[in-house]
Amino acid sequence: MRTLVTGGAGFVGAHLVRALLDAGHTVAVLDDLSAGRAERVPAGVPLYQIPLEDRTAVDRVVAEARPQAVFHLAAQVDVQTALRDPLQDLAVNVTGTVNLLEACRKHGVERVIYASSAAVYGAPAALPLAEEAPCRPLSPYGASKLAAEGYLWAYGQSLGLTTTILRYANVYGPGQEARAEGGVVASFAARIVQGQPPRIFGSGHQTRDFIYVTDVARANLAALEGPGGLFNVGTGQEASIRELARLFLEEAGLAHLEPVFEAARPGEIERSALDPRRAQAQLGWTPQVDLREGVARTLAWARAGSPMEADALCRLAGGRPR
Repeated sequence: MRTLVTGGAGFVGAHLVRALLDAGHTVAVLDDLSAGRAERVPAGVPLYQIPLEDRTAVDRVVAEARPQAVFHLAAQVDVQTALRDPLQDLAVNVTGTVNLLEACRKHGVERVIYASSAAVYGAPAALPLAEEAPCRPLSPYGASKLAAEGYLWAYGQSLGLTTTILRYANVYGPGQEARAEGGVVASFAARIVQGQPPRIFGSGHQTRDFIYVTDVARANLAALEGPGGLFNVGTGQEASIRELARLFLEEAGLAHLEPVFEAARPGEIERSALDPRRAQAQLGWTPQVDLREGVARTLAWARAGSPMEADALCRLAGGRPR
């Protein structure tokens, strides 16, 4: 199948591109490289370096690539950036999504699979969160992802596209950078390979549902073959930030170090976990990499110099030697 991956030079996108190629699909990538890296894109895969906000350019890429399916991962993903500049967050995550959907409708794309976020739920009343839980986002980022979901639903209901929304829990693993895609795992890995203690914002008792990046790539492939709809992509399990720090220090042989605590950051929830049972039932997808193994693989990647070249990155993510 001919596929287009927006954000395919980004953290999750790079692993998805490799998974699609391994499954025999043809892949093209659209990425403005504001956070992505060209070296993450495998040799021979076309890379269109354009922003989603450029409607004309997006239309041109979809017309040229002629994808049958589009995986829409490109986004402004940082909560703190969205708080500082919500209009830019809106431009990328909402207007950019509509630009892409319009191009897909115009050029006969059959299916769009959208990478959404647990941030759309806001503060949970009960955990793990099922897809029917109310959505009350606490940040402009969560609001923009939820608004984009609404457009996916509308295009799916009235304009002939098959649309799938995947709400990711906290994705982590090799290739994630503290400077770009953010994430507490990336931050811990960067500090620990330098012999520095992990830095925790807030009490550390806040929890997240950490899902390994290759499991997320597998969920996207499952969505390509499955029915449209809305699916959580998570483990259903909470892990505290303190527990994550302990795992990192144990795996690194630095259990004597103590985390450094700093003030909590605004716009972030206290607890999160996503119920994956719908994806298991309808897509046949289950996560395979537990948190300790994922931390070990992430540390191995960081210790190898944090390579971004596509082949080395994906080998290390798979737990295979470089």
